[in-house]
This record gives sequence, C-alpha cells and structure tokens, in this order.
Amino acid sequence: MQDTPEVSTHDAEADDRNRDLKIYVNGEIVPRDQAKVSVYDSGFLLGDGVWEGIRLYNGKWAFQEAHLERLFEAARAIDLDIGMDREGVAAALDATAEANGMTENVHARLMVTRGVKSKPFQDPRLSNSGPTIVIIMEHSAPSEETFRRGIRLHTVPQHRGLPLTQDPKLNSHSKLNCILAGIHAQKAGADEALMLDPHGWVNTTNSCNFFIVRRGEVWTSTGDYCMPGITRANVIRLCRENGIPVFEKNFSLVETYGADEAFITGTFGAQTPVTEIDGRAMAVVPGPVTMRLRALYKDLVAAETA
Repeated sequence: MQDTPEVSTHDAEADDRNRDLKIYVNGEIVPRDQAKVSVYDSGFLLGDGVWEGIRLYNGKWAFQEAHLERLFEAARAIDLDIGMDREGVAAALDATAEANGMTENVHARLMVTRGVKSKPFQDPRLSNSGPTIVIIMEHSAPSEETFRRGIRLHTVPQHRGLPLTQDPKLNSHSKLNCILAGIHAQKAGADEALMLDPHGWVNTTNSCNFFIVRRGEVWTSTGDYCMPGITRANVIRLCRENGIPVFEKNFSLVETYGADEAFITGTFGAQTPVTEIDGRAMAVVPGPVTMRLRALYKDLVAAETA
C-alpha cells in the first residue's frame, strides 16, 4: 500500500475546550477528571450495555427521535431498564450541552449499562442497583483533511456475525469483534476494516456503514448484518428523493474493486470518501456522487436543526 499518514474516520479538528469538559454521570454533571464509574460496573466488567452517538448543530440534536428510538429498542432487546423515559434522556442531553456551553459541532456519546454488580460475575441478576448512565460530550468538528484525503480499507477475516450469536444490529458495548477487525486492518497498513457478512458478501466497515458507486448507481448491503445506521438511512432516503438510483443488495469484493467511488457513513463524519480498498485505488476521491450526497446531507441537517 502507498505510504500515506494514518487517518481515522473519527478524526476531529483539535479543540482546547475539550480539556475542561463536564460529563453527565447518573444524574450529576461533573468535571471531566471527576467523572468515574465503579470497577464493578457491568459495562466495565462485561461490556453489558448499549450506547448512541448523536450530534448537536445550531443548538439542536440532529435526528434525535431516530437515535432515541434505536437506543430504547436496543435496551429492550437486552432486557435493560434505562430508568427514565425518552423525555428524560433528551433532557439529560440538553443539560449536559448547556453545562458545557455547547451549541455547534458537538458529538455526544450516550452510554447505558446494566449498572454496578454485587459480585464480578456474568449473571445479570447481580446488577441490582439500577443502570449506569454516562454522557460524554465533546467539541468535535470532523476533520476536513480526512474528507479530502479519504480513508484506506482492508478486507479482514472477521465477519459480521449471525443474529444467533450476537446480532450485528445491536449497538452494544461489546465491540471486540469490530475492534479485532480494526486491528487486523491497521496491521495491514490500512485505516479501517472492510467486513464481509457470513455469506461472503460485502457488508460494512468495523465502525461505519459502507457504500459504493457504480456507473451512477449507489449500492449498499442488504442491511441484514450491519448496524441500522441513522446516517445510512438518511443517505438512502436522499438518493430516492433526488433521483439517484440506490440499491440495498448483496455484492461481492470483485464488484467493489470495480466501483467508481466508495464512501462510508456514520453519525460523526457523515460521509467520508474511501480512497483505496485492498491496495486498489478508487477512480476519483472524493467522487461526484459522494460530493452531491454530502451537500444534500448538509442541507438535510440544516433543515432538521433549523
């Protein structure tokens, strides 16, 4: 692979204000260096919890309803009582933003675990003190340099698993499969991992949803084995509303290598171009369809947070 600096899909512009953040921990908003959870917390011990990433623009949370729906659905799936309703979670987000004086280009990570355990073992009944809720909020403008440069992907042996093991649609704290995929890709000299589904079709990256563009058509996976991304759904919607052919389908690595463009989507970076896949350079970075979708998405966010 070409010798280029390492980049990440979560690269952000440096911001000194992040040194003095205030963090939400179980109803209290405390200075960053005082934000702590127990070593007996089920999230620390076992990765037992769910989370959401959400961004603040113009003083409003973009696509908040969809994010909270996904959070509460995931909590129901693992039989976790969040301990507050959606209005309570939304109020906690707003209070944390206000405490930090935040209104624009802010990324929040909202985490809910099963709480502190009475003993350090797996049985969920040992978590009997109620959930742990933490909100980390940062001034976080995605790096324009990363967008211009694009990221390099490497196909890894770690697959997006079957729902019978751990449903890949679940936004859980247990991310070791994706972490191992990212390590494999980085050892190969890439920035992020391209992951296949159990049948060998191209699926997603270790942290974002994946799209290719072939002859003006936008392709992404069926969605059977990837996170139901909020940004992914918005890109599909924008394609359909603006006359861009879009398909959720099975496609192979061979078809991926022959794509004209590729990009990934996520709450943090919105759309990030892919410059290289398994050492094969994309034709144009960023490509015209990627650029058009990025502009349409910016308009959608502006309308959502007006």
